[in-house]
Amino acid sequence: MTRGENAHDDDKLVASVVALGGGHGLHNSLAALRRVVSELTAVVTVADNGGSSGRLRGEFGVLPPGDLRMALAALCGDDEWGQTWARVMQHRFGSDGDMDGHVVGNLLIVALWELLGGHVNGLEWVARLLGAEGRVLPMAVTPMDITAEVRGLDPAEPERVDTVHGQVAVASTPGRVTEIRLDPPDPTACAETLDAVRAADWIVLGPGSWYTSVIPHLMVPELRRAIVESPGRVVVVLNLEEQTGETGGYGPLDLLAALFEHAPDLRVHTVLADPRSVLDEEQLEKVVVGAGGRLVLRDVSVDRASAQHDSVKLAAAYARIMGNV
Repeated sequence: MTRGENAHDDDKLVASVVALGGGHGLHNSLAALRRVVSELTAVVTVADNGGSSGRLRGEFGVLPPGDLRMALAALCGDDEWGQTWARVMQHRFGSDGDMDGHVVGNLLIVALWELLGGHVNGLEWVARLLGAEGRVLPMAVTPMDITAEVRGLDPAEPERVDTVHGQVAVASTPGRVTEIRLDPPDPTACAETLDAVRAADWIVLGPGSWYTSVIPHLMVPELRRAIVESPGRVVVVLNLEEQTGETGGYGPLDLLAALFEHAPDLRVHTVLADPRSVLDEEQLEKVVVGAGGRLVLRDVSVDRASAQHDSVKLAAAYARIMGNV
């Protein structure tokens, strides 16, 4: 079996796009963008402290590889080679022993980091093996944790604010997150990531877990400065519905408010939202215009009952946004 050729490259927009996020949200966004643009870089949050990633991070002192793995899998092509490797990368072992819960792609990434040295070098070798249609980079090269201020953690004291530590705890908190911080507060940004952001035509934020996958990029001082100062146009993709435990009760206005509270100097070109999630279009458009952008409403969900973005619909939306400047 040989590696397949990427189809329809001539139909892609000639543009350099950097997509920032993590987890399933970034995975869906990348699966869409790789069909649309000629040059794609994924910049991935690296604060996971749970599951296979957390175990490898604790044992080897490496960056958590899980979200990096998911991004690489999303960039695999639609041919047999790409889809086979995507499944291999995502395969999770189930056993009664020490390997239970570990993911093949996580182990491969950590192995290449050990053998070759350097986070970027190892990720580039994995991408070459997969025939990935793009590049995957960490947002920082310093292992970090997310700390959140949470209101109403104890239902008996709904106004009390508590501090919650770690990405897993923040993502599953029953309270309302009001602020996040990184520990350390000034992790070293990945140099290649900064270069990609500065050279980008488009910068995509979201969708995804707002406080643990999207906003953390804006909390790395060097990376935030690069995003704000980049000539690239910023596209914010809003989630389809609230995320229990992290953004419970949040609508589009709340998501944007949280984003701008953490990065008040961020200027946007476009905010993409699904019409089903928007209760007050006039107010949302007012907020978007106030941030320098335009509001685009498109059906981008798998179906009306799903909280997951459809990669084909999302690709069509990206093509219209980036092709009609």
